[in-house]
Order: sequence, then C-alpha cells, then structure tokens
Amino acid sequence: MRTRQPIPVFFSVDDNYIPFLAVAIRSLIDNLSEPNTCRVHILNTGLCEEDCEKIRQMETDRVSIVFVDVSREVAPIAAQLNLRDYYTASIYFRIFIPSLFPQYHKAIYLDADIVVKGDIANLYQKPVGNRLLAAIPDAVIASNALYRSYPELGMGIPYKRYFNSGVMLMNLDQFRMQQIQQKFIYLLNTYGFDTVCPDQDYLNVLCRDQILYLDKGWNKMAIDSDYDGIPNIIHYNNFFKPWQYNNVAYREYFWAYAKETEFYDRILALRRSFDWKKKMEHRKGVQQLNASVEQIIASDSNFRCVLAKQPIPEQLFREVVYEA
Repeated sequence: MRTRQPIPVFFSVDDNYIPFLAVAIRSLIDNLSEPNTCRVHILNTGLCEEDCEKIRQMETDRVSIVFVDVSREVAPIAAQLNLRDYYTASIYFRIFIPSLFPQYHKAIYLDADIVVKGDIANLYQKPVGNRLLAAIPDAVIASNALYRSYPELGMGIPYKRYFNSGVMLMNLDQFRMQQIQQKFIYLLNTYGFDTVCPDQDYLNVLCRDQILYLDKGWNKMAIDSDYDGIPNIIHYNNFFKPWQYNNVAYREYFWAYAKETEFYDRILALRRSFDWKKKMEHRKGVQQLNASVEQIIASDSNFRCVLAKQPIPEQLFREVVYEA
C-alpha cells in the first residue's frame, strides 16, 4: 500500500552517533517499498558539517534528508535535564516533534542505534486511533527482577506495559491536543524526577494507558535472538552494541549495512579501540545503573509516590492550536 505523502521519520543524534545513524538510514532506504517515499529529519543541536554532508549524500529520489537544529527549544530546559554518563540531551528532542512539525498528523521516531530490516511504510500505516502512540514493551526492563520492579515501583506502571521510546509511531495530533510537551516541561521544572531512562520514563508516565502495543519484531532488542524470523527493526540499545562487543545478537545485519556507508572504517576503528579498560567501565556503568534503580525504587519522591499525591493539574493546560 502506498502512502500519499512522504513518510516523516525522525532521529535525534549528536556527533558521536552520526556513524550509526548512517547505518540506520542505509537500512531504511534499502528496505523501503516502492513507490513509497520518506523524509528523514535529523534533530540536533550542532553537528560536524563534513559528516552531515556524507549523510546528505545518502539521499535518493525516494528518501530526502534534512537536519533540524533544536537548540532554541532545548535551551530553556537544559539546566533541568537529568542526564547520566551514557545519555546526552539528544534523547529529549523527540518530545518536541509535535510542536515543531504541525504539518504532520503522525510520524515515526527511531533511535540511531537500529537497523531496519522490514518496510518502514508498514509501521507508518498502523492504525493508532486516538491513542498517543504505538510502541513495544521494553525487553531489557523485562529481563531481570530488579529492572522489572523499576517501572512498577518507580512509576506505578506494570513492567509488561512499560514501552521503549526508541521506536515509536507518534500520533502528533493527540500529542498536541493533550499537551504532552507542556506537561513534560511542567513535571521537569516542578519535580525534576530522578530517572534511569530519562525521556522514556517521562513518556511512559505521560502516555500511560494510551498506547498501542505492537509485535516485538518492530523493536527487537539485541539482548537475545528470541524471535521467529527476521525482525522488522533491530535495536542495539543499552549495552548490546555490535561496535563494542562480538557476541551481540543480530550483529551480522549491522555490519552488512555498515559496509555500505562512508563510516565503515570509523566504526571498525571504534570496535578496535573498545579495549578491556572500556569494558571494565561498562561493568561499572551496569553496577551504577543497578544502584540507581534501587535508589529510585526506595525513594518517596519518585513518579509513583509524588503523582499519587499530586496529580498533574489538568486545569493548567489548555488546548493549543498549531498552524500547519
């Protein structure tokens, strides 16, 4: 089935993730069905122009690429953003998509550490109705008892309904109508909750009970290869990255597309430089992550405890009309 207009797809990156973005875009292009078209928007706050030009050269007659600077939108809340060592401000950019692009009714958001093996048009055509978004439960969160307790005790959300924000079909009309961006800023400025997965935790709280859950093949995390067939989207999130480790599930797809990009040699260099010292740093990172999970669960100032006593005051938010 053909979409009448180009499919709007969004990524958020900084300079460190440009090589992996190229892999993701290459895979998307190679698997987009004819005669569908796609417009890729790359949200950023300043990137190396030489690398940007390499990405632009990937354009085809059916896939266009545009870089969008969101510095102005992020600046007012930059000081309040809760960032850990393994996150940058780019993780929050997706929250501004509905207000920045009023011409779109819905859009796909993708993290850059993915490979698209299916046709992205099939994801875009999923009917979301009046729900805020379509997404997939987070397999890493479901992988052990400590992580499973995090959404339940930290946010009051059953872990099976806690979605991963790295692949989303966003109902932008509903995001605007329900003022999700404004509510996010309100919570950020009012409470500044401690989080493990910053934007993801906020989105799970704000979008609760308004999510269409899709087959895990649309966001198959590389934590294992437990899937019947080839997933539509493979997500190398958390510590499961083929440019760092050799035993990552579905790594062969990443390297196949990496070879088709201008960044292949750079990615190989990153793999070679990931020595035992960096692996030890990762182990420490896991330990710190686990400690943070335990601390947030035990806190009486987490999402679950605070919002049970002081829900978001809906009267503060009024519908805003965005001109397309």
